[in-house]
Amino acid sequence: MSLLRFALSLLLVASCGGAQDLVLRGVHVWTGSDEPWPDDQLVVVDGRIQPPHAPVPEGATLVELRGAFVFPGLHDAHAHLRGLGESLRSVDLVGTRSYAEVIERVAARAKTTPKGDWILGRGWDQNDWPVAAFPEHAELSRAVPDHPVFLVRVDGHAALANRRALELAGVSAATAAPAGGEVHRDAQGEPTGVLIDHATALVGGQIPDASPAQLEAALLAAHDACVRHGLTCVHDAGMGELELEVVRALIVAGRWRLRVHAMLPADELAAIERGPWQTPDGTLVVRAVKAYADGALGSRGAALLAPYSDQPGTRGLLLTPKARLEQIARLCVARGFQLCTHAIGDAANRAVLDAYAAAVPEAERARVRFRIEHAQVVHADDFARFAAQHVIPSMQPTHLTSDMPWAPQRLGADRIDGAYAWTRFLGLGLRLPLGSDFPVESVDPRLGFYAAITTKAPDGSGPPEGFRPSGVLDRRTALKGFTADAAYAAFAERELGTIEPGKRADFTILDRDLATCAPERVLDARVLATVIGGRIVHRAEAR
Repeated sequence: MSLLRFALSLLLVASCGGAQDLVLRGVHVWTGSDEPWPDDQLVVVDGRIQPPHAPVPEGATLVELRGAFVFPGLHDAHAHLRGLGESLRSVDLVGTRSYAEVIERVAARAKTTPKGDWILGRGWDQNDWPVAAFPEHAELSRAVPDHPVFLVRVDGHAALANRRALELAGVSAATAAPAGGEVHRDAQGEPTGVLIDHATALVGGQIPDASPAQLEAALLAAHDACVRHGLTCVHDAGMGELELEVVRALIVAGRWRLRVHAMLPADELAAIERGPWQTPDGTLVVRAVKAYADGALGSRGAALLAPYSDQPGTRGLLLTPKARLEQIARLCVARGFQLCTHAIGDAANRAVLDAYAAAVPEAERARVRFRIEHAQVVHADDFARFAAQHVIPSMQPTHLTSDMPWAPQRLGADRIDGAYAWTRFLGLGLRLPLGSDFPVESVDPRLGFYAAITTKAPDGSGPPEGFRPSGVLDRRTALKGFTADAAYAAFAERELGTIEPGKRADFTILDRDLATCAPERVLDARVLATVIGGRIVHRAEAR
């Protein structure tokens, strides 16, 4: 059967209800393990992979897949499901090439929004504009005077508010910035509208909470986007109790299939005290906690040991004091949670390593599998500490390609050598789970895989040899980052991450072999189907 006809066959499979007994025939299988798959057929019984040449169970759904390539289900090891869902509903500012374009998009939304209602947006990046400077609210406020406007920067660590929003929040020249935050001001001391890290809550805290129906709609939109792009598991970096209850209810109702390794926010102490839990089917697992050490590099909130090269007056912001990070780490060890701490700058990474070293007994370090999320800029003296302390660096390849136009100027020639340095971690024998940090970056894992194996931007911009050619990953290592290493980082390596008998039948089925195709063809790879637990949860439309 051709791949074109395969899409039609999947439409028929859907009518069978996505049974957990499934047979895929005519496939090329990349197992991700040391053992090749000596068969062009995969048999799934009760959601589990059967040995090669296993008999076809009676009543199984049979799908011919001549020429398709089956990979272990792809993971995103660091992402934000609610943020993705809400970004799909708010004003999309990703890729705007000027502040004027941002204002144009917001003004267009204002025309269809009742006066007085909030207008939310996300995705602007001043580094992409002709003048790479933070905006001021005056132009936005003139264009949209009757709605409070709150526009989150692409990294989620800064926001722009218009005059109406500032007034509703009571933010004025007299307003002091909170610890771990910054309020940008003009020459007269008036707020410009730009708020950094903890200061974003001054205005963001005034936005009405989403209704249960709105939250459910946002999470389902994110779920559908993930499985459509071939993801079978997401490590959600900060899923509060409200979101968890919505997802749990959707699982019970049979409306949610995506696997989630959830990290509780570090400030939800009551939930942490209750300890880890999971749904009976293992779709939702809550055994991790997310903390923040610093902000983001793009908004100069990342905490650096030495001043920014392009703004010598600042070293960024340490959002959580090291003593508090140590307290959180001790609580996680005591309650059986994995701690995953956001750290971008070299000062933040060092602070987290220090806190982990003080809080985690040496004999426990390999067991607890604490992580540092992003590990983006690391001092040369600290790489070996990750290995010595068994700390997992969870990284996002598309951050490199998104940041490459301005990161060298921000960090300087010497410091950039320790940035986005995943090959140095691999050289120390560490696992390297890979993700996207969506909605900061795209949910599409093809972009992360392409960035990892080329260090090039998908539009061809940047150096022809790649931004960091010494950091290029081989195909197997990059695929492991999105499969086996990500599964390990979620304590799921016995169930997920490779195609082996007995493991859960999670597959990403593509129309080409990511392990061998030309790099530029990776970006055109088509997800033919996404299978979770033997159920086809996404199928390609016929062409």
